[in-house]
Amino acid sequence: MTETPSNTPDPVATPPETKAAPPKAKPPAPEEQPFASFVPELLLPALSKEIEAYGGPAPELVFEQGAMPVVGAECWMVRGQLPGERRFWLCFTRPDISSAKTIALAEGAGSPSLLESFLIDEKKMTLPLLVSRVVQRLNGQKWLGPN
Repeated sequence: MTETPSNTPDPVATPPETKAAPPKAKPPAPEEQPFASFVPELLLPALSKEIEAYGGPAPELVFEQGAMPVVGAECWMVRGQLPGERRFWLCFTRPDISSAKTIALAEGAGSPSLLESFLIDEKKMTLPLLVSRVVQRLNGQKWLGPN
């Protein structure tokens, strides 16, 4: 019988090597969803909820492709209407939330006469940022809550 030195581990007593479990894949960020599902499934409900939480009335929101207000170029847009004939258009020049965006506002029966650049300096577009800035812009018009 051979003797094993006391400072060497017993080969039978060592546990077998275990492979590390692969890291769980992170679910995609909301902004990584396709544009055609992001806007109606995430943006519209979040925007409606935030407008109401801000003290505004429930808006009518529609996601559609059509002619951009003022200039008439084709775009994807969120068209919103609030009581008192207050209307707004959030336009995307491409079907991508990071594309160039504009916003137009109209009150009463008239058409919008001004198209404003919207969120032009932001490096990364997120759902909370988009929602908060639209609501901020509408509140700037004194269309929401007790202004």
